Amino acid sequence: MSFWRSVLEALRGSHQDYTAGSLNRSILLLAIPMVLEMVLESLFAVVDVFWVSRLGANAIATVGLAESVLTLVFAVGIGLGMATTAMVARRIGEKDSEGAAVAGVQAIILGVFISLALGLLFFFLAPRLLGWMGASPAIVATGLNYTRISLGGCGVVVLLFLNNAIFRGAGDAAIAMRLLWVSNILNLILDPCFIFGLGPFPRLGVTGAALATFTGRGIGVLYQFYRLAKGTERLQLLARHLRLEWTVMLRLLRVSLSAIFQFLIGQASWIGLVRIVSLFGAPALAGYTIGIRIVIFAILPSWGLSNAAATLVGQSLGAGLPERARSAVYRTGLWNMAFLGSVGLVFIAFAPWIIHLFTRDPAVVPVAVNCLRILSCGNIAFAYGMVMLQAFNGAGDTLTPTYVNLFAFWIVEIPLGWWLALHTSLRVNGVFVSVVVAQSTLVLLSLVLFRRGRWAQQRI
Repeated sequence: MSFWRSVLEALRGSHQDYTAGSLNRSILLLAIPMVLEMVLESLFAVVDVFWVSRLGANAIATVGLAESVLTLVFAVGIGLGMATTAMVARRIGEKDSEGAAVAGVQAIILGVFISLALGLLFFFLAPRLLGWMGASPAIVATGLNYTRISLGGCGVVVLLFLNNAIFRGAGDAAIAMRLLWVSNILNLILDPCFIFGLGPFPRLGVTGAALATFTGRGIGVLYQFYRLAKGTERLQLLARHLRLEWTVMLRLLRVSLSAIFQFLIGQASWIGLVRIVSLFGAPALAGYTIGIRIVIFAILPSWGLSNAAATLVGQSLGAGLPERARSAVYRTGLWNMAFLGSVGLVFIAFAPWIIHLFTRDPAVVPVAVNCLRILSCGNIAFAYGMVMLQAFNGAGDTLTPTYVNLFAFWIVEIPLGWWLALHTSLRVNGVFVSVVVAQSTLVLLSLVLFRRGRWAQQRI
């Protein structure tokens, strides 16, 4: 019964001091809403491709190409969010709620400026971006408006990640979860309406998917600002906080720039992989897009567990408890391996049935099935590795994961994927194999560096 009481407490929003008491209970209270938050975030990707797959291979390929560029925006949002979580969590661990609020406001100011700059750049460069990614003229014609809305409106992605990072750093994970409920319910309703022109809505095809997602995320961001202003017992952003604090801003910039670069390295590697896959035509791109969307659906909940580890590390270090931080990482890593490993077994066993939910195109299905099965073979390594990297980030040590990502993705993954795809009989499957090899390399490097313990001396 105590387990289910803890589950209900986690869903309602816990008042637990995460720097004291049972570590397993702290992990559970943080992990449940964070995992559900990431499940909801992953629904954006799966719902879009589910409906768009009804429009044909070119429409699916459009989503794949645009989303591969949008991963760069995710890198900015996640990187800035990770630095924000680390700083807010450290102040909360020090029982400095005023400092946490100041850090949150500086992060929002920075996020708004970044959002405007990226949105304008991507909106005007949309046609060229599709061309650079290897899109055929038919794909460009189909997907130009989708790409402009998705990339031009990328500010809602940045702010959605960033504001939820503030809540997570404060330990208010249940609020972040409920915010994504709002966004996802709207997206679930609007997607088929805008794509197929249901009721009073215009039939917009693939463009409608972008508009539905932008609307859902945009309303979610407005709700986030409302909750930040309303406040919680741990954190409230007030009018007096709405000013530039250069000392805090510079510290945030220092940590966030390396964090952004860290995630840019990882996310840009996916663009490199897409570029290699595009050499094999639209069916290969469509299969890859479906397969990777399903994998993301499983990976994002694992990010929820990893985020729980990051919050615990930040708050524990702020409270002067490095051993509690270390134990939290090891335990969360094992939980994550059990979860993502189980999901991987399901994907390997039932891949054809899962793919058939999205497409029955005989040219697309084999690629998607192989993509899903091969990538799932690396789930256990990926699960432990992401917890390790988030532990460094939660401590404010964003440089170490940057070096690890650079080696694993750009020294190992991209060259290996290119060679296996173009110079062996594996062809496009070689790209998927390279991902598994890179993730295995990443977890080994992360574990060695984590055990050295330099992350525990980080000051932010």
